[in-house]
Amino acid sequence: MAIISADSHVVEGPGVFAGLAERFGDDAPRVVSESGKGDHIVIPAHKGRGAVNVGIMALAATRLDTDTPIEREHGQKPGVGTVNDPEIQAYLTGGYAAMRKGLTDGARRGDDQDVDGVALEILYPGFFSMFSMRNVELLVALQKNYNDWLHDFCAASNGRLYGLAALPVQDPAAALEELQRVITKGYKGVIIPCNAPKGRSYTEEDYAPIWACAEEAGIPVSFHVGCSSHNPNWVKEFNSADSIAMYGNTAALIQPTLVDFMCRGICEKHPELKIVVAEFNAGWIAYWLERIDQAWKREYGRNPDMAKPRPVGEIWQRQFYATIENDQAALRTRDMIGEDTLMWGSDYPHTDSTWPCSAAVLDEMFEDFSAQAKNKIVHDNVKALYQL
Repeated sequence: MAIISADSHVVEGPGVFAGLAERFGDDAPRVVSESGKGDHIVIPAHKGRGAVNVGIMALAATRLDTDTPIEREHGQKPGVGTVNDPEIQAYLTGGYAAMRKGLTDGARRGDDQDVDGVALEILYPGFFSMFSMRNVELLVALQKNYNDWLHDFCAASNGRLYGLAALPVQDPAAALEELQRVITKGYKGVIIPCNAPKGRSYTEEDYAPIWACAEEAGIPVSFHVGCSSHNPNWVKEFNSADSIAMYGNTAALIQPTLVDFMCRGICEKHPELKIVVAEFNAGWIAYWLERIDQAWKREYGRNPDMAKPRPVGEIWQRQFYATIENDQAALRTRDMIGEDTLMWGSDYPHTDSTWPCSAAVLDEMFEDFSAQAKNKIVHDNVKALYQL
């Protein structure tokens, strides 16, 4: 059975930012190279704040650059390494030129897939900040650039890469226009921020045409961890208090959005719309669905004028998908979540990736489960969802 990663990433090249500085000045992101310090995506107006070394987005790809055997536990990902490792330092200081060719050239990505035992990848962004630009006109232009660049990157792969187009939901009309445009370009899915723009809700009427268009076209809508329109205050406070606790609680970032879709009418109005919850893992979902069932019934008991509760587990299994990595909790609750709703992803080339050990990790992950379950989660479900 061919392995498909439902959640991998690109490293955005300079072409993503072409022409933006001329239009938007110092507010626009661009790639800046500095000898001995590598290539960075920077926004001059931010005076260094939020600058991203492109090597940070590609650290898993350094694992074959050492003679030391890759260390990992049974069924687990390889170790993450440290920024002091020579191989990682080479990426951080060498920029694009130091990277594996598959990270800068879609035609060479197959080399990286072959090492990992993977046949196809669904590609998410690497530069998450593209979803939170405050200048909406700039955000729209940036995401159009990204979608055109990603289209060309994938087109070079001989059918082994399928990218997800970004939609600028800060401007719902522009997002709908861009959705229609990327559908004509052949995109099979899109990604939007995992939370609605500040002060807004995805339940608002001017978002409805987006859901209707995606539903009619059979285009899944994805929410990916880290791809937020803004950081709520509670996230800032939580993260400043304890970053480990924040990482362990990342599912809380997507849960209010899921409630909007499940309980506040979006899924009821658009029952054929498919939604992907990417890289939040899924071991928490079975418990959470039961809790939301209870919460909805409690709220209805206090306010019978609101929408009558529906079984959220049924809504989930009808319309939702979640990507997992080495998530044993998800596998052991798959009967409650729905085996048909789970899709594996390698997260390549990010630090959390299973690369280049994905095939072995999957064999170990599924050794206590049926071949049918494995085939669904590593191949059949993603193939069916994206009509590959």
